[in-house]
Amino acid sequence: MITQNKRLAGIVLAVVVLLFIPLVAMQFTHEVNWSIFDFAVAGVLLLGTGLLCELVLRKVSIRKNQILLCMIILAILLLVWAELAVGIFGSPIAGS
Repeated sequence: MITQNKRLAGIVLAVVVLLFIPLVAMQFTHEVNWSIFDFAVAGVLLLGTGLLCELVLRKVSIRKNQILLCMIILAILLLVWAELAVGIFGSPIAGS
């Protein structure tokens, strides 16, 4: 149980560290201009992905299936992130 809690804390810490990168970049350049909404969306996407992978690791017992499911979850994260960033599919969530 201790290992699972450490992994969960690691996920939250990783999300916080990743969100600090654009926050720090905003202090040095005007090219990075995130709003509170951008941070919230990024936080939900990253934390949701981390928690889904954690759920897979806890509930699926076959290692091969764990890796496959986590790779699918990460691929979905990357597709949603790319759609939000540049609108590669032209969906309404991209702002176009």
